[in-house]
Amino acid sequence: MINRIDVNQRMSSIVIHNKTVYLCGQVATDKFADITTQTHTMLAEVDALLVQAGSQRDHILSATIYLKDMQDYDAMNHVWDNWLPKGHAPARACVQAAIAEPEYLVEVSVIAAVMA
Repeated sequence: MINRIDVNQRMSSIVIHNKTVYLCGQVATDKFADITTQTHTMLAEVDALLVQAGSQRDHILSATIYLKDMQDYDAMNHVWDNWLPKGHAPARACVQAAIAEPEYLVEVSVIAAVMA
């Protein structure tokens, strides 16, 4: 069974299958903020979706981070490292990419396990 949450014509915010949670790409709540603020609010969006899906950040299996500019790598990682529970680092990739709206500096796509 596949459970899709917050579905529109183009995508679902959350898809759950076989106790695995797939989140759509998350961006900041303010696309005009700096990289630190964008990363904080983006991860707050991840937290909210994980809770809605019956998961949490220590159950993240994989994350792909898209940065508009790799010069923001250290600032983004500072926020990421403080947000992620110690000992629960997921498999992760971080790449430079053109994000759909050019004001966004960072986007993340997350896969997590449902809590038992």
